Amino acid sequence: MTEATRRARAESIKSTQALAESEHFLKTIANSLPGLIAYWDKDLRCRFANHSFLDWFGKAPEAMIGTSIQELMGKRLFSLNEPYIRGALKGEMQQFERTLTKVDGSIAHTLANYVPDIKANGEVAGFFVLVSEVTLLKEAEAKLQLAASVFHNTVEGILVTDADLVILSVNPAFTHITGYGAEEAIGKTPRMLKSKHHDQAFYAAMWRDIDATGHWQGEIWNRRKDGEVYLEWLTITKIHGSMGEPIQYVSVFNDITKSRYNDERIKHLAFHDALTDLPNRSLLMDRLDHQIAKAEREGSRLAVMFLDLDRFKGVNDTLGHEVGDDLLRMVSQKLLAQVRQSDTVSRLGGDEFVILLDNPANEDEVAHVAGRVLTVIQEPMEFRGKAAQIGTSIGIAMFPRDGSTPDELIERADAAMYAAKDGGRNTYRFFQQATGSA
Repeated sequence: MTEATRRARAESIKSTQALAESEHFLKTIANSLPGLIAYWDKDLRCRFANHSFLDWFGKAPEAMIGTSIQELMGKRLFSLNEPYIRGALKGEMQQFERTLTKVDGSIAHTLANYVPDIKANGEVAGFFVLVSEVTLLKEAEAKLQLAASVFHNTVEGILVTDADLVILSVNPAFTHITGYGAEEAIGKTPRMLKSKHHDQAFYAAMWRDIDATGHWQGEIWNRRKDGEVYLEWLTITKIHGSMGEPIQYVSVFNDITKSRYNDERIKHLAFHDALTDLPNRSLLMDRLDHQIAKAEREGSRLAVMFLDLDRFKGVNDTLGHEVGDDLLRMVSQKLLAQVRQSDTVSRLGGDEFVILLDNPANEDEVAHVAGRVLTVIQEPMEFRGKAAQIGTSIGIAMFPRDGSTPDELIERADAAMYAAKDGGRNTYRFFQQATGSA
């Protein structure tokens, strides 16, 4: 009997040690895990909490064990979690997300699981609390959501390819600009947009920059789905993998066709007359300055013809300003028809025009042009069912004889024009004739 008792006691000690070792092993595992682990009995008293759980709430083990869940959570958090607690005590698995304030005051995002502890007889003895902090994942998710929102809502077209330039993704702006839907573009290459406005050397230089610096930006002509060619400002960025190898290319582009047109139009309007579209005084003086420098280098001539329309005020007064504007536009076309492409016809304002003849052979050629201009301007014209007939007086100054600067030549051609008016109108005068000088 004594031997049996001794053996039973030895077996009991051995079982107790094994159980203690097993419990220690499980606690070691639980304490080594980064997530929060705790156990609450059906009376909502804490029976176990791992180190992470204790650290989160700033509790010592002796202060945690036996604490009620209401006391630990506080009234507000307990009221939020109570439906999940009741569900776990009914034997139902619970999972939910929660934003919590740590004991240090920082905010954390958590994913909580309440796992019922169901005994063999079906009774729920309590539940395990398994909480994982997902703050970093939430922050990454928010960044991804922001990036996705920018990708889908930005007005810039975005195109993403793999390392072999096969299109992986495009945004709605890409479709708006190019006309190609995502289903038409994905799986293709950006060559589908090629306009053939650039030679192979252009693309070779572009890819040399991308390989050397990781990006390229500049203007490029591409073609929409409907065949229309458009100008875009394009930025291409190479995305590297962990080993430094290219894994993707991201292209971001704007359609700048309209803005470029507007820029050119603004420049055009700054140097051209709004009514006739002829060069204005600023552009005339710039061209005259350039032509003088060229003539000085080459030893060539220039002729400046200053025109003032005769009887134009009468047309405006009797037929109206709309007819007057039509007449000025018609005069502009007539003048352009009498000169060469290398010459310049300019409107200074009102009914004053200047013709700059580039390297005429001699004064006879200038006089011949002036005679043609007089003839075509005198021809009767009809506008809006109303007839009009005018003439013109022309003054001529020659470079280098009559002046060496734009201002001198314009001034002396203007003086010669007044001499032509004094001589009976509808005629021309050279500056020497206007002043009587030799």
